[in-house]
Amino acid sequence: MFKKIILLLILPLTYSCGSDDSSNYEEIDPYANIRATFGSNISPENLSNYANQVIPNYITKDNTAGNSITDKGATLGRVLFYDKNLSSNNTISCSSCHQQANAFGDSNIASNGVNGTTGRHSMRLINTRFANEVKFFWDERAINLETQTTMPIKDHGEMGFSGTNGDEPFSGLITKLSNIGYYKELFQFVYGSEEITENKIQLALAQFIRSIQSFDSKYDIGRAQVANDGQPFPNFTNQENQGKNLFLSPPVFDATGNRTSGGLGCAGCHAAPEFDINPNTGNNGIIGTINGTGIDITNTRAPSLRDLVKLDGTTNGPMMHTGVITTLQAAIGHYGAINLAPGNTNLDVKLRPNGFGQQLHLTAPEVNAVIAFLRTLSGTNVYVDPKWANPFPN
Repeated sequence: MFKKIILLLILPLTYSCGSDDSSNYEEIDPYANIRATFGSNISPENLSNYANQVIPNYITKDNTAGNSITDKGATLGRVLFYDKNLSSNNTISCSSCHQQANAFGDSNIASNGVNGTTGRHSMRLINTRFANEVKFFWDERAINLETQTTMPIKDHGEMGFSGTNGDEPFSGLITKLSNIGYYKELFQFVYGSEEITENKIQLALAQFIRSIQSFDSKYDIGRAQVANDGQPFPNFTNQENQGKNLFLSPPVFDATGNRTSGGLGCAGCHAAPEFDINPNTGNNGIIGTINGTGIDITNTRAPSLRDLVKLDGTTNGPMMHTGVITTLQAAIGHYGAINLAPGNTNLDVKLRPNGFGQQLHLTAPEVNAVIAFLRTLSGTNVYVDPKWANPFPN
């Protein structure tokens, strides 16, 4: 009898513990670390639109093959892009060299890294999805954007997971990120697994970078109203249309490289409407180095000419791989008189007509017109859209 009473007292408690009633359990938030770290800047239930942004119908390039942009993947890429944990001493992120305020470029000639400064100026990252050239870095040493994204991380000077000079190898970064709560949740959220690999990091970073687009410029407003770039844009001033014609039209040269008529031929290397560099170009005649030692003739890539300057005309950092040019006037002037420098065996053929360095014999009105046109290539949204901003609270 005594044993039966004890059993009756115990059984209801056991039954209650084994009940399927979910009200007895506290719900676990699978995104607790994401919410705690990023607050309202990232909401897994309401992601920013990266995958279905509006693209003008005159833009036909699309370099997302094999790695289509998703809202989830680009969100993870945004976190990785801004996270200083990706550097060996937690001081440098991708955004340290590619700042939203400067069209994802750098205002410094050389960017700061964990062990010194970069050997070349950091390119702006505008419209890489729509680029004519799919290789990356000034010397095109990265075969595609995915490959490029982790190369700075594995560089001793830049982010310090090189496996050389006392650095941990890249596997050390993977171990580091694997112990961070929000990455456990983000990789699970994006890939269905907490496992972190270099390939997954590359895919996410490339998706975020390709999502950075700029199509709200005065140029885009005008281009949407005409059938082709050769027609006058109704929203342009006479000066801006003149600059556009000079930019698009090829020059006519005499036997010794002197321009006698025609335009400036800028579109020969920076074709509209992407204004990206032609994949088959040589170097542009600037062969110096940041440290001033020797020459460098391997630089044949360049960023898009979109958002070279802000709407007020101030530059988004210096131009060229050495940062030696700081104004649009100086940039145009450089191409106005090309010198055949000793040792430069890689000068683009379009800059040496008939074997002579081109002499465009620019006039002040022509220079001012091209400057006016180049300023129409700058938008506004890329500088302020929160989906491309730092997700980490200040």
